[in-house]
Amino acid sequence: MLKSYLEGYESVKKTLLELPAKMWDYKPAEDKWSVKEIVIHLADSEANAYVRCRKIIAESGSDITAYNQNQWASNLNYKQQNIEQALELFKYLRLTTYQLLRSLPDNKWQSFIMHPETGKVTLSDWLTTYTEHVTKHIDQMKKNYEDWLKKHEKKEE
Repeated sequence: MLKSYLEGYESVKKTLLELPAKMWDYKPAEDKWSVKEIVIHLADSEANAYVRCRKIIAESGSDITAYNQNQWASNLNYKQQNIEQALELFKYLRLTTYQLLRSLPDNKWQSFIMHPETGKVTLSDWLTTYTEHVTKHIDQMKKNYEDWLKKHEKKEE
């Protein structure tokens, strides 16, 4: 799982290379995110993950707060942020966390935090969540592209 976590950045980058940049701002619906907004979200999520991981290791058993991802997207104006900078931030946050995790002794993997919505989250749970998070959003980006293609083809007919 640790290797898959590290490969998350490369998977996002590869996906972006497969999608034309001209569709990165496309939203399939008003309440859905564009590819660009998804990438910005991944960077912000990874910043939260960075802190949460360290809190699990350093302060096992402590509480964390949840955050509203839709409010972050709206109030932080994701559509105006720089996608390249967000990608670089995501890359380095993930790399430094990977380096920390691979050096941990086995007993640290049962350390945990208390999440207000999901309860106890061990370091192993955390790793699974953030590894799968990237896959979920890559699928979302690809669905956006498929939707964009369908609408684009209809315009050309």
